[in-house]
Amino acid sequence: MITHKVKKWLIAALCAALLSCSEERPPPEGAPVSTPASTLRLQAWAHAGQAAERRVLQDQVARFNAQSPGVEIQLTFIPERDYNAQVQAAALAGDLPDLLELDGPYLYNYVWQGHLQPLDGLLPASLLDDLLPTLLQQGRYRGRLYAVGVFDSGLGLYADRRALVRTGARIPTGPADAWTAREFGELLRALAAHDADGAVLDLKLNYPGEWFTYAFSPVLQSAGADLIDRSDYQRASGVLNSPAAVEAMTTLQSWLRSGFVDANVDDGAFVTGRVALSWAGHWEYGRYAAALGADLLLLPLPDFGHGSRTGQGSWAWGLTVTGERARAAARFLQFLLQTDEVLAMTDANGAVPGRKDAIARSTRYRQDGPLHLFAEQLLGGNAVPRPQTPAYPVITAAFQQAFFDIRDGADVKTALDRAAAAIDQDIADNKGYR
Repeated sequence: MITHKVKKWLIAALCAALLSCSEERPPPEGAPVSTPASTLRLQAWAHAGQAAERRVLQDQVARFNAQSPGVEIQLTFIPERDYNAQVQAAALAGDLPDLLELDGPYLYNYVWQGHLQPLDGLLPASLLDDLLPTLLQQGRYRGRLYAVGVFDSGLGLYADRRALVRTGARIPTGPADAWTAREFGELLRALAAHDADGAVLDLKLNYPGEWFTYAFSPVLQSAGADLIDRSDYQRASGVLNSPAAVEAMTTLQSWLRSGFVDANVDDGAFVTGRVALSWAGHWEYGRYAAALGADLLLLPLPDFGHGSRTGQGSWAWGLTVTGERARAAARFLQFLLQTDEVLAMTDANGAVPGRKDAIARSTRYRQDGPLHLFAEQLLGGNAVPRPQTPAYPVITAAFQQAFFDIRDGADVKTALDRAAAAIDQDIADNKGYR
C-alpha cells in the first residue's frame, strides 16, 4: 500500500522527469528561437533605402541587442515608395511598431493622427544639445519633441570651376556671399554663350515629386515668401501667391524659357559635361567628385533678396509607445545617436552627420572638408524646414503641381493662386488641424 507521503514523492518525480524530457526535445524546424521571459522585444520599422544604409542599420541593431540584455530590437525594412501607406494601414489595424523611422515632413501629420508619442525626458540633454538645430526644429511640433534624426541633408549648387573661370564669374565664398538672382541670370547667359545648345543648368527635372518642394521652396523663402503663413499655419493665400513669390518663380521660369535648363532625362547632364551647374543635394557628391575631381565646386543657392536659403530634412526616428517600452526604445535611439554610430551611417549614405561632434570628425563635412558648406548652412540658419503642419502632404502636392505648370509655361500667378486655394481649402476642411 502506497502511503500519501510516497504518492506525493512519486508524482513530483514523474513531473520532474516529464519536464526534463520536454526541455531536451529540440524545437520544430523553423520555429523561432525563444528569448528569456524578461526580454522586452521591440518592433522597429525603417525605410529600405540604399543597400549600404541597410547593412549599417542591421549591424547597429545586432550590436545593440548584444550589449543590451533585456531588450531586443526586431527590425523590419519597408519599401520607401510604400512607406506612408504601410504606416497608415498599420495604424488603422492598431499594429504600429514601437519604433518608427519616418520621413521628416510627415511627422506633423503623424502626430496629429495620434501615431507618435513625445520624446521629452527620454534622451539626455547633453545629447540633444549636440544635435543639429535643424533636426531639433524638424522634430518638434507644438512645443514638444517627437523625432530625432541621425543625419540631415544638404542642398546647393555644384559647379565646374573651369566653366566659371572661362566666363570670369565671381565665385561665392559662402552663404553670405551668394550670387544674387540677377547675377545668377547673367551667369547663365554668359555660360550659354560658350555652350553649343545653351543648356547650362541642371535642376534635376528628372527627379520625383517631393524633390520640387524640397529644392525650390527655398526660392520662395529667399524672396521673402513661403509655402504658407507660418505664424499660425492657417492660410497659404497672400504668401504662396504673394508678389514676391510670383516674381521669384517668374525668374525661375525665365531660365527654363531661355533654354538654360537641361532636361537631364539620363541624369548625366553634369557628369558628362553638358552643363556647368547642377542644383542638387549631398547624395550627388561622390558621383560628381569622381567626374570632375579638383574642378568640382560646391556653392550656395542664389539670393533672391532675403539671403540664400536651402532645404533641409530627412528620415528621423519616433516612438509610438509610452512607459517601459518607450524607455527601452529610447535606449536604442541613444545608441544610434552615439558619435561613432552617426559616422558609421553617414559614411555609408553620404548625408550630413546629425551631431556637431560627428561633423567635426567627418572628413567631408568638417571645417576644411569639401562639403562643409552643407553643414555651415544647417548650423548658420540658412536652412528652412518644410512647414510644420499636418497639412504638409497637401501643401507639397499643391506646390509640386504649381511647379509643373510653371515649368510647362503656365501663367505663374494663376498657378500659385490655384495652389494656395487648394491648401486653404484643405485647412478649412480639417477645421484648421487644431
